[in-house]
Amino acid sequence: MDCGNISKKISNGLVEISWYLPCGNKNTDVFPEPVAIANLRGDIQDFETQYAFLCEASTAVFVFFESKLVDTHFISVASQKSTPQLFFVGSSINLKINAAINKLNLQESYFILGSHNDSDFVDKIRTKLQYAIKNNNRKISVAHLAEIAQNLGILVDEDAEECQRAKAGANEITSKINDIVQFKEEELPLQGEILKKLANLEKEECQLKKAGVQDIEDYKNDLLMQKKKLREEQYRIDMSSTMSCFISAMSKPERAYFLKWMRINLENRSHEVLHQLRELYKQKCQDVCGNKTEIAELDKKISNSSLGVEHFIREMSQLYEAAVSLPEDALYRKQLEHLPRLCAELLLDGFPLELVDGDSLNIHVKWLSSVFSELNTLVEPKNKIMVVTVLGVQSSGKSTLLNTMFGVQFAVSSGRCTRGAFMQLIKVTEEFNAELNCDYIVIIDTEGLKSPELAQLDNSYEHDNELATLVVGLSDVTIVNIAMENSTEMKDILQIIVPAFLRMKEIGKKQTCLFVHQNVADVSAHNLNMRDCRFLLEQLDEMTEAAAKMEDKMELKKFTDVMNYDTETGDHYIPGLWHGKPPMAPVSIGYSESVYALKKHIMEIFRGCKPSDINHFFKWTKDLWTAVKYEKFIFSFRNSLVSDAYMKLCTEYNKWDWTLRKQMHTWALEAETKISNYGKFESSEKCTIEDVHCDLLQKADVELSKGQDEIIDKIKSYYEQGEGHAELVESFQQDFINSAKSLKTEFSNSIRIKLDAALSRQNGMMKVEGIKKMYMDTMEKNVLDLLKDCRENRSDMSDSMLDEAFEKMWQETVSKLSYTGLQKQDI
Repeated sequence: MDCGNISKKISNGLVEISWYLPCGNKNTDVFPEPVAIANLRGDIQDFETQYAFLCEASTAVFVFFESKLVDTHFISVASQKSTPQLFFVGSSINLKINAAINKLNLQESYFILGSHNDSDFVDKIRTKLQYAIKNNNRKISVAHLAEIAQNLGILVDEDAEECQRAKAGANEITSKINDIVQFKEEELPLQGEILKKLANLEKEECQLKKAGVQDIEDYKNDLLMQKKKLREEQYRIDMSSTMSCFISAMSKPERAYFLKWMRINLENRSHEVLHQLRELYKQKCQDVCGNKTEIAELDKKISNSSLGVEHFIREMSQLYEAAVSLPEDALYRKQLEHLPRLCAELLLDGFPLELVDGDSLNIHVKWLSSVFSELNTLVEPKNKIMVVTVLGVQSSGKSTLLNTMFGVQFAVSSGRCTRGAFMQLIKVTEEFNAELNCDYIVIIDTEGLKSPELAQLDNSYEHDNELATLVVGLSDVTIVNIAMENSTEMKDILQIIVPAFLRMKEIGKKQTCLFVHQNVADVSAHNLNMRDCRFLLEQLDEMTEAAAKMEDKMELKKFTDVMNYDTETGDHYIPGLWHGKPPMAPVSIGYSESVYALKKHIMEIFRGCKPSDINHFFKWTKDLWTAVKYEKFIFSFRNSLVSDAYMKLCTEYNKWDWTLRKQMHTWALEAETKISNYGKFESSEKCTIEDVHCDLLQKADVELSKGQDEIIDKIKSYYEQGEGHAELVESFQQDFINSAKSLKTEFSNSIRIKLDAALSRQNGMMKVEGIKKMYMDTMEKNVLDLLKDCRENRSDMSDSMLDEAFEKMWQETVSKLSYTGLQKQDI
């Protein structure tokens, strides 16, 4: 222990406690289960009350003594404590002590002797401790320690009247919880499905995706009526007894105690329930014949079995929003008008506020508007704020980073913790107000992007984009948290945040972006990773340019055009949190120092920023969320999920395209053959070759229209059935329909060209055949005339003259017919 040899001044009588927590590895664990080890400072002979308390609470007690100072009477008293197993530890035993040991019949096994600096001596103590724990099943809860202390007259903090009242109030609520999902449905009825329906209706009001052929104004009125009915359904539900107790406790002076006890009780209950569900889920997954439907339902139940104080405050928000939808003079409305002030006071007390509902993925605008209005009233005129947000993939250490940097307590653990987005208010001390240009710092912690759990939910593809766009828009400084310097998820995160940054530039905001690379242990990481930083900036520039093209913002070429980012100071490398293997590993000093350096950098950025006040912050939140809900604002980025969906649709479309191409190619060959064979099988008296050509073109148009309609029907069916995450590429549906129409036009032109060429070729052949026939007839007539003349005038023509006449006739015929393509031997 550091500083263990420094003389004590004020710690005599203090009992300190430390925990040993095994990691589950038999080779390295000293103890197989958690062990608490307490240490009494000072001389045990002066603090018998503390010693009595430790004996009552402990499985084993080790009494260290020095031979010259030990009181033999005390050894006698100590040995009479029968509850724990007692051991006496010292360097040696003098004659006086030895006599006391003999008199009390103490066995040698009770004594551990040796030098305090000897490793063998330490091993002896450890062996005795392991033996005592193994052979003594006596266990005690931390809560039971309070009863022991009370019996010995030791003051217990929790015995304070305020704390006990708060504990009773918390126990009254949490004692009702058996099944968490059922408890939420019965005691917190205004959230859940009702809230999700309201959120979907609010988005549909902006996007109007399902309007169809219905008149837009009628459709909007229909949506308003549906929202009104849901609100009526909410305020027709009586406030549950649980919420009455909760709101009553929140209004009392012991509110902080009450919330602490609520959090402890809810966490304990959630751990019990989730442990059981996860064990059952594990068994179902290991079962070869496991029912997939049961596994899916169990997975959904695990997701819905989280219960925290935020769920109760969310129920408060819905009670309030349902009430304010009533007329101003309604009694129910007046009874609940004080709720926003309670929440504003909580913010000032350091409790986080849910900014984005993690279940319905929505912002409760009316509730937050009233909360921020009350908050502004409470702090005015000191209402200037700066905003810091952290973004990153799930379990990359975002909440831990904020907790270390600002001393807050966002929920942390392995797996999905934060749902939605939470904000917390940190007061800036008066001496730093002028230096930092603000009175409060708002920190926003978001749920992990690219969550495997969220990927299973309907329409989850929009969620990451909406969340990133919103929180980036609210921030003065955005921290992009990347686990390790070369994370495979880096590109996916950048594909989400770059469009969000570009949107901020479009509406006139240019914030600062910092990249934090966690779990980088190398002290020279910055120098060694300069190449990676350059590569990262190239990726950012490439994505910015691509996003700018899609948004028709061609003037934006680089990431630095939309965000304040410096390659020298914009990247921070933070080593791993643990120095060794958790849970017994100490926190790395390097982690804290690196986080402190990051915090100093953020404070320097604040000095050059212009702060906003609380009212402006909420107005900006409201306007930004309205913009996010409109489809035109949701940036159609190409992340890995969208790319996969797009490729699946392309693969299917290529199959349909190839089927039509093959079909029309075969049809075109048959049509060409038909024109080429004209005259052989068709009577010229029935129709001309031009009539055949025109008829074939008309049939080609019919076939192509039929093929085009089939492809369009298949595209629509693909989207309706939701195959291959088709909803991710909804915006491309019309593009594929247009491609099908273009395919028809392409083939129509191609077939016309082919048939025109066949017609021209056949007309040429027919013309040539006519000329051939004419000349052949002429030659035949000439030959016959010549032969006739020979018979009549045989005596006048010699054989040579006859040969000469035939030769001349032959040459003329060959000359005239050669251009038609006939070979000499044929002639």
